[in-house]
Amino acid sequence: MAKAVQEVLVRYGEIFLKSPFVFRQFEKKLVENVARVFKRRGVKFKIRKERGRIFVEAPVSEARELQNVFGVVSFSPVWRLGSVKLKDIKNFCKDKFKGFVKKGETFAVRAKRVGNHNFSSKDLEVEVGKVVRGKVDLSRPQKEIFVEVRENEAYIFTEVFQGPGGLPVSSSGKVVSFISGGIDSAVSSWLAMKRGCQVVFLHFHSFPLVSQKSIEKTKTIVEKLNDYQFNGKLILIPFQKVQQLLKLGAPAKYLVVLYRRSMVRVGQNLAEEEKAKALFTGESLGQVSSQTLPNLAVIDEAAKLPVFRPLIGMDKAEIIDIARKIGTFETSILPQEDCCQLFVPKHPATQANVALIKDIEKKVGVQKLEREILKEKREIFV
Repeated sequence: MAKAVQEVLVRYGEIFLKSPFVFRQFEKKLVENVARVFKRRGVKFKIRKERGRIFVEAPVSEARELQNVFGVVSFSPVWRLGSVKLKDIKNFCKDKFKGFVKKGETFAVRAKRVGNHNFSSKDLEVEVGKVVRGKVDLSRPQKEIFVEVRENEAYIFTEVFQGPGGLPVSSSGKVVSFISGGIDSAVSSWLAMKRGCQVVFLHFHSFPLVSQKSIEKTKTIVEKLNDYQFNGKLILIPFQKVQQLLKLGAPAKYLVVLYRRSMVRVGQNLAEEEKAKALFTGESLGQVSSQTLPNLAVIDEAAKLPVFRPLIGMDKAEIIDIARKIGTFETSILPQEDCCQLFVPKHPATQANVALIKDIEKKVGVQKLEREILKEKREIFV
C-alpha cells in the first residue's frame, strides 16, 4: 500500500483574488501566522504551500488552533497519499474507512482533481464508493469522504473545520483601537483584526477616582482578543484630569462630545508614536447620544487620521452575537465604573455645533492637558 502521512490542509479564499504582488505578500503573512500557531504550542512542524492551499505536517490534534487565524477559510486533518493511482487510493480508503459508516447511516464521496490523470472526478467518487460499506446518499449524507488529487499526490479526509476568514493579521498595517471594557469596543477591535490590522489597544480610565475594575476587565478582554493576533499591547491613559477640566469649564450637555473629541486627539497622537495609520472605535449609529450623525460629525472634525467604526450599521443583538462567538461577552458584561459614565450629564446634546465646541475647547485649554496625560500612559504587553 502507498505510504500515507498525516497533515493539516489549510484553505484560504479572499487573498487568492489579489494581484500577483499583493497575493504573494498576503500569502507570506498567512504562512507566518499559521507557523506561529504551531510554534506557540511547542510542536514540530513543516509547512509547504501550493497556490490556494497551505499544507502543515504537524500533529493534527493541534489543528483546531487554526480556528483563530484570520485569513484561514477552512482546514482539514488529511492523509497525504504518495500515489495518484486509482488502485492505491481505493485500497487506502477500503482499509481506512472500514466501519466508518455505521449500520443505518448514509455516506457520499466528494472528489476533486488538479492535473492530468487517467480518471475523472466522477470515476474517483464511484470507485471509492464501491469499497466503503454503507448506503450512498449524494444529497444529504450523514458522513462524507473527501478525496482531492493534486498532480502526484492524493489527499483524503472526512472533516472540514471553518476558519474565521478575513485577511491575515498585520497584512493591512497597524491601527489604534479604543477599548472600554464593554461589549462594543471588543467586537470592533476583533473586526479590525479580521480585516488584517495589527491592533494596539487604547483604554482610557479614571483611576484613582474610580476602582481599577475597568482596567482589569479590559486586560482580560485583550488577552482573549490576542488569541487572534498572538500578542499585543494595551496602553492605559488616565483621563480624569481632562474630564474634571471640561466639567468645570463647559456646559454639561456637551460633555460627552467633548470627551470623545479629546479621546480622538489623544488617540491619534498615540497612533503617531506607534506608527499606526487609523483609529477604530465601537460606536454604532444612534445607540447613544454621542453617536447621532451630527455628533459623530463633530467628533470626527477633531481627527486627522481616519476613524473607522465597523459596528456603525449593526444593532445591539448583532454585536452581542459576535461578542459571544469570540468569547468576550461574559467579561464585557461584568460591572465596572466607566470613565465617561462618571461625568455623564443627565440630558446630553444630540446635535452639537462644531464651532461652539471648538470655542469651548479653546477657552478651557484642553489640548495642552491632552498632551500631558499622554506622557502618563502605561503600557502592558499581553
